Amino acid sequence: MADASIQTALAVGVPTLAVLAGILVNNSRLNDLRGHMDARFADMRETWRSDLRRVEEVLDARLKHLEAL
Repeated sequence: MADASIQTALAVGVPTLAVLAGILVNNSRLNDLRGHMDARFADMRETWRSDLRRVEEVLDARLKHLEAL
């Protein structure tokens, strides 16, 4: 009887631990991906801001030129 209960505990416990380990690994990989994507979006945000600032300066220069005429 004790042999059957040990066998049942191993049959249930080992796959459960494997699934839990897989969940933890996937969770850490998703966190790494999120950090990488956040950094990429921050870089893109800064690129857009600098490009928009440059466009704004060009438009301001053109408007000042038109106002001077």
